[in-house]
Amino acid sequence: MIKFGDYNMLKVKREASFGLYLDKETGNTSDDILLPNGNIVGDTPKIGDEVQVFIYRDSKDRLIATMKKPKVTVDNFAVLKVTSVTEFGAFMDFGLERDILVPKREMKYTMVPGNEYLVFIYEDKTGRLAASTEVGRYLDIPEEEQYQVGETVTGIVYDKQTNGTLEVAIEEKYMGIVLKNEYFTDINPGDRVTGTIKRVLEDGRISFTPRKKMIEAKEELSDTILDYLKEHDGFMPYNDKSTPDEIRKQFNSSKNYFKISLGNLMKKGLIRQDEKGTHLK
Repeated sequence: MIKFGDYNMLKVKREASFGLYLDKETGNTSDDILLPNGNIVGDTPKIGDEVQVFIYRDSKDRLIATMKKPKVTVDNFAVLKVTSVTEFGAFMDFGLERDILVPKREMKYTMVPGNEYLVFIYEDKTGRLAASTEVGRYLDIPEEEQYQVGETVTGIVYDKQTNGTLEVAIEEKYMGIVLKNEYFTDINPGDRVTGTIKRVLEDGRISFTPRKKMIEAKEELSDTILDYLKEHDGFMPYNDKSTPDEIRKQFNSSKNYFKISLGNLMKKGLIRQDEKGTHLK
């Protein structure tokens, strides 16, 4: 039984000028699978040799074999790069001559050529390999106590809800989320995020935050504010009256952390504020 989109051990049955035919073991010569010369890696196998090959379909939808290694096999996840986008989908490089297609219906968001995204590889209704950004339905829930609150995890964003919540594939396997109030930078599908687990939800998803612990965040933000002032002649048009949106855009921080950092710097006598902004003393 041939495993389509996966590796198979097949025996070389006959030769041709353009490649080798591998025995599909159906008893029918017309079912033999071609291993083109261009898909042979290393020494050319001889008749009777068994070779490990990956099976997929060529441009004419015929089963074809290759000794080259694709980046992913069927029913698995992979982070792949977009090579082009067309009106019917996006093509991604998965390591072989033919790029793999993400059909339009399987694109949850706009994909940009050159960017990498997490996708799931599947066999479509026509018997071809395809990729989907709808990875959430294939991700697993971690086992109980597999992850602990306070533990650091890393994942790749695979969707962004309308309310700003990020859906993240932790270790490219497990379902995780980052709430909108837990990040202050522009994060989108394909971006990687690292953070600390806040809690494990009832449905098994992992809620985590990329925000650093308060003391670390305040110290880092204080240094950032001082650097900004030094680089702008000792003045910035931001103070504790600035809007949360202004603070987020300029300093990638919440207004609360910003006000705390300003307060600490004023206590140290390093800055002063007025209605125009903040000055370096």
